Amino acid sequence: MILDAYMIAREPYYRPVGKEIELFEAAYAARMPVMLKGPTGCGKTRFIEHMAWRLRIPLITVACHEDMTASDLVGRYLLDAEGTVWHDGPLTLAVRHGAICYLDEIVEARQDTTVVIHPLSDDRRILPLEKKNELIQAHPDFQLVISYNPGYQSVIKDLKESTKQRFAALDFSYPDPVVEAEIVRHESGVEPRTAEILVRIAERTRNLKGHGLDEGASTRMLVQAARLVSKSVPLVDACEVVLVLPITDDRDMRDALSEVIHACV
Repeated sequence: MILDAYMIAREPYYRPVGKEIELFEAAYAARMPVMLKGPTGCGKTRFIEHMAWRLRIPLITVACHEDMTASDLVGRYLLDAEGTVWHDGPLTLAVRHGAICYLDEIVEARQDTTVVIHPLSDDRRILPLEKKNELIQAHPDFQLVISYNPGYQSVIKDLKESTKQRFAALDFSYPDPVVEAEIVRHESGVEPRTAEILVRIAERTRNLKGHGLDEGASTRMLVQAARLVSKSVPLVDACEVVLVLPITDDRDMRDALSEVIHACV
C-alpha cells in the first residue's frame, strides 16, 4: 500500500480532558474538516496522532512555514532519469489515497498558499492540479485537519475568515494540574512529586504571559525537563535548560524565572 509508511503502528499516549475524542470521531464520520486550536505544546499533534491510530487511518503531517508554496503541498514536475515526471505533494497523496492530512501551525503558511485547501474543505472535496490540468475527487477516507495557535495571531499572521469558517474547531489548552502531572509522569517516568513541582513552575510561568513572556512553559517542555531529571540531572538544572533558556533572552526575566523555580523546588 502506498501509504503504509504513514500508518501509526503503536498507540500514542493521549490523556483526554473532555469530549474531544468523541467529537473528532463524529467529524471524521462526516468527513468534516477540523481545526485544532490551542497554545504551543499543549497536545494538539499528539491528539491527531492518537486519533489516526484509533481510526486506523494513515496520517500525513506537514509542518507549515512562511516559505511554503502551493507546489510544496500539491506537487510539482521534477527531472529524473526518465525525463520530467510529476511528483505528488503530501496533500495530493492524502487526497488520492485516503489519509488524514494534518497541516501543523497553518497560520505560518502564506495566505496565497492556504487557499489551495478551500475546495477540499467544503462539499466539493476536490483538489485542482492546475499544472497537470487534473481535478482529483477526494478519496472517501480523506480528511483535512489543521492546527492553529490563536495566541500568535496578528494582522500579518492570521487565517482568513473564509478559511476559518470551513472548519469545525476543537479548543485545546493546558490540562488542569492533576491531569498535567499525570501526563508528565507517564511520559517521563519521574516520581509524582517531581511532576507536581514541574506543573507548579509551569503555572507560574504562564501567569507571566503578556508580562515579559510571549508564552509560558508548555506541557511538552515539562515532559522534556522531566526526562532530563529521569537521567539524573538535578531538577533545578533541568528547569534552567528546558524552561528558562529557550523561552527568553532577557536577563531580568531569566532571573525572575529562576526565582520561581527555586521557590517551587
